[in-house]
Amino acid sequence: MSKPKVYIDGKEGTTGLQIYDRLAAREDLELLLIDEEKRKDTEERRKFLNAADLVFLCLPDAAAKEAVTLIDNPRTRVIDASTAHRTAEGWTYGFPELLPGQREKIAKAPRVANPGCHATGFLSTVAPLVHMGILPADYPLTCWSLTGFSGGGKKMIAEYGAEDRDPRLAAPAPYAIALKHKHIPEMQKVAGLTMAPCFLPVLGDVYKGMATTVMLHNRLLPGAPSAEEIRERLAEHYAGQPLVRVAPFGGESPRLYTTELAGKDTLLLTVSGHAEQTLLTAQFDNLGKGASGAAVQNMNLMLGFAETEGLSL
Repeated sequence: MSKPKVYIDGKEGTTGLQIYDRLAAREDLELLLIDEEKRKDTEERRKFLNAADLVFLCLPDAAAKEAVTLIDNPRTRVIDASTAHRTAEGWTYGFPELLPGQREKIAKAPRVANPGCHATGFLSTVAPLVHMGILPADYPLTCWSLTGFSGGGKKMIAEYGAEDRDPRLAAPAPYAIALKHKHIPEMQKVAGLTMAPCFLPVLGDVYKGMATTVMLHNRLLPGAPSAEEIRERLAEHYAGQPLVRVAPFGGESPRLYTTELAGKDTLLLTVSGHAEQTLLTAQFDNLGKGASGAAVQNMNLMLGFAETEGLSL
């Protein structure tokens, strides 16, 4: 049986390079590589897009939309790592563990939208709780998310790595303070919320890693469950998942470090608090389960490989 052909459109970017690193040594697929001098040639890209069984789009939104139009056959399947299709009709959201049946939908889907990194952390706690009826769809949610600077791409990586860099970069920095971050639409839609969360991302002086936190007033939840009860329900939801784990109640450490899972493709949920308030935190690598690791996980499902093949656990 021939090996499936895989092409990364946009291999030179941070996400594309991370996907390439996870696939380059694999012998169960054929990685198609375009000539570097022709990687922006539309007709050459068209050839590769149509020759592949599965394509990763690691491109800006507009370019990702254009790339889809270049595919003129029903066989080539697509995983888009951009924001372009995360709330679009006809695209399946690529978070296998999130809700019942999602893994099966991804396995069969011709078009999969890879989640945003901040959205991954937010949805990992909020979406299951809404689905289970624990969290009302109209709850006034607030979320903040600490992230490494690699998610900002090559320009930001260079800015933080410069010898003469601005000394203020050593301090955490809230950004997107107009509260209109590009991940908010998928957060709201995928979680099934009737209104958008109030979301604030925070940039840290670490290369990769993420800690996304949501806080709840339990009296506003049906039945006013305690934090420990909420943790038990999430643990039941994620039981047996190879890439998502729920920590014992109260956490495994008195501190939750942004870099706890840097270099891994897994995600750890910590639920703490008391009878009246609950703290929900997702720790993961913004380049792993928050981007490239998730994309490879989706590819494995779509091509019939073991779900964790090529991933760091």
